[in-house]
Amino acid sequence: MESSCEMVALPLLTTPIEANYRACTIPYRFPSDNPKKPTPTELSWIDLFLNSVSSFQKRAESDDTVADAPTRAEKFALRYTEILEDFKKDPESHGGPPDCILLCRIREQVLRELGFRDIFKKVKDEENAKAISLFEGVVRVNDAIEDEAKRVENLIKGIFAGNIFDLGSAQLAELFSKDGISFLASCQNLVPRPWVVLAANDLPSINDVTYPELLKDETGKLVGVDTSNLLIANSGNDLPVIDLTRVSQELAYLASDADLVILEGMGRGIETNLYAQFKCDSLKIGMVKHPEVAQFLGGRLYDCVFKYNEVLS
Repeated sequence: MESSCEMVALPLLTTPIEANYRACTIPYRFPSDNPKKPTPTELSWIDLFLNSVSSFQKRAESDDTVADAPTRAEKFALRYTEILEDFKKDPESHGGPPDCILLCRIREQVLRELGFRDIFKKVKDEENAKAISLFEGVVRVNDAIEDEAKRVENLIKGIFAGNIFDLGSAQLAELFSKDGISFLASCQNLVPRPWVVLAANDLPSINDVTYPELLKDETGKLVGVDTSNLLIANSGNDLPVIDLTRVSQELAYLASDADLVILEGMGRGIETNLYAQFKCDSLKIGMVKHPEVAQFLGGRLYDCVFKYNEVLS
């Protein structure tokens, strides 16, 4: 299930789009691969999604907005696991061959068919409240840094520290359920430099922020920052990854003359779109939280990726 509005390509993508853009960063298969046999890369990613089924099931079981949630959560786990196992037998089943976009989309579809709209809403509300309480202090500390380069680096570290809160990662979901995740501790424990190299979702997907949740405290405003020049748009997306050939008309219109595109987070800036080419400057920023991604990039788990591409006029 995607946004009900008609989707269009982001006009900032380098044209011709068909020749220059591929949403998924990792090549799951090549033309020479047997279409009836899953590739090693496909198998490793199917297993990655299989490993996260139990954590999604637990979140669904505790969704008090859904009647008979535990039973429906079990149906989700069985159905999604069945689909993943089908891909191992026949990669062309269920609209395949599989990649991270399709695997995410099918997972969301199964959840919504069983009545689950946002199984991470409770934890998002709790963590957003904590973030709002910290935000003003974090901004003041950053503003107090006189050296511009150090101030920018501190801002970037804050982005990475926030990006570690990812309940789509089985390892991080387990860590969060045991000990929680501290923003300040995450800032201090980031992998040291050198590192490897604002729109939001329309509909809920894992613990990612959605369009209605952006920039709000209990009064509907964000304390500590001037938002007078900030325009919030709905991306039309409902997945933790994003295909930029399918965005909302609103975003396409508002971003058509942008000077800089920023893609933040592992799903939208690394697993998809890391090599995307734009007509303007672009920045992809995120933390590597899947071993499969670290292996592909030749880096380490929890490495920080900061990839800036300048378009020369």
